[in-house]
Amino acid sequence: MAARRKPTLSESEAGPGFEEALAELEAVVEAMEEEQLPLEELVAHYEKGSALLKRCETVLKSARERLELITLRNQAENALDSAASTTHGGPPPPETPEDDPDDDDDIRLF
Repeated sequence: MAARRKPTLSESEAGPGFEEALAELEAVVEAMEEEQLPLEELVAHYEKGSALLKRCETVLKSARERLELITLRNQAENALDSAASTTHGGPPPPETPEDDPDDDDDIRLF
């Protein structure tokens, strides 16, 4: 079984994890739908639900960005691997004097 990643300090300060926030949001919605709450409690529940929804969206956005980064990294690695396998292991060998048809012992600047 894979180890769970521990939340960083900034993540734990920001609020609950996705599953916890979603469960709380569902409980808030259920309470608003099923119970006969006074207006002040309904407003308080709505406010809490709104904050939980924002937290869920933030966590989802972060996860989506991480997945896109992983995908791009894998695509780049695959492209490098593909390019490395198509080359023959390095630069072409230097020309020898027998290979040069214009070899007339002139001094060349370029």
